[in-house]
Amino acid sequence: MSLEIKTATIDPVRQTYAHIARRFGEKPASRYQEATYDAQAAVNFHYRPLWMPEKELNDPTHTTLTMQDWYALKDPRQFYYGAYVQNRAKMQDTAESNYAFFEKRNLASLIEESVKTRIITGLLPLRHVEQTANLNMMSCCAYGYGTALTQACLYAAMDRLGIAQYISRIGLSLDDNSGESLAVAKKAWMEEPVWQGVRALCEELLVHKDWGELFVAQNLVVDTLLNIVFYQHFDKWLSANGARDISMLTEFMQSCLKDQAGWADNVLKMLAAENETNREQLKIWMEKWQEKAFAAYRPVIADLFGNEADNILAETAVQIQQRAAKIGLIEKGKKA
Repeated sequence: MSLEIKTATIDPVRQTYAHIARRFGEKPASRYQEATYDAQAAVNFHYRPLWMPEKELNDPTHTTLTMQDWYALKDPRQFYYGAYVQNRAKMQDTAESNYAFFEKRNLASLIEESVKTRIITGLLPLRHVEQTANLNMMSCCAYGYGTALTQACLYAAMDRLGIAQYISRIGLSLDDNSGESLAVAKKAWMEEPVWQGVRALCEELLVHKDWGELFVAQNLVVDTLLNIVFYQHFDKWLSANGARDISMLTEFMQSCLKDQAGWADNVLKMLAAENETNREQLKIWMEKWQEKAFAAYRPVIADLFGNEADNILAETAVQIQQRAAKIGLIEKGKKA
């Protein structure tokens, strides 16, 4: 008895989904392309939102910005859910290792009480700022247009929630998990005069309607300010005052902000390049929210750094200008 085994090569009729093939041709697509392009419904809506009946469920007019193709706002990291989770899991593993090292060796005991107090009243209130950033990016996700933009906004929102949680962990590491530091930080946030301008700014952002303006205010202006003030200058102050180990606990925040800045700059660059009206509008928003953010944070910065406040704000302004030039909002070497 003999067996004859034959093999046959079967060529697939289709290489990818039809809507992906219409954009990129009949060829195998990347996971990012399949999970992103034209995934958002654009036609055949059954009803309008009861809370906003003048708009469709997915409507590009939630911002004054315009695009011929909203899917041009692609994510250079090519994050879809799987890729995002894998990337952030690695970052979280590193963060958890840092916190475990800090807690196991009781490094909080090496920090003077006056420095701990400064951390609690000067850094921990940022967890409320990060909660605001989370909601801001959720708003951009809800009212933005095109999955290329909205899914990346959702991932950014989750990053900010993670940052808020890790800032809370810093407080718990300082007070041996009693939660006392978080109560003190909340009281400072609610009652200390230096924080009230920041609170007002957060509340104003939370009720803003145009997601494009909100995107500029959060990602270009406020995040640049947070990075320079708290994760550069305050980090240096901690190192100079015997609390350099706190830097291990803020590494996750710094990595997230750097990663998000690269993505946000790419989105803003594409929006600015689309037409002159977009570019001018983005520039106006940048200038408007820079003025508001600087006024809101000036008392906090002055409380933390005294006479250096003006220099720190000037440094922040330069950084914002540099990002604006890279994006194409202003010419390089010129001020807005």
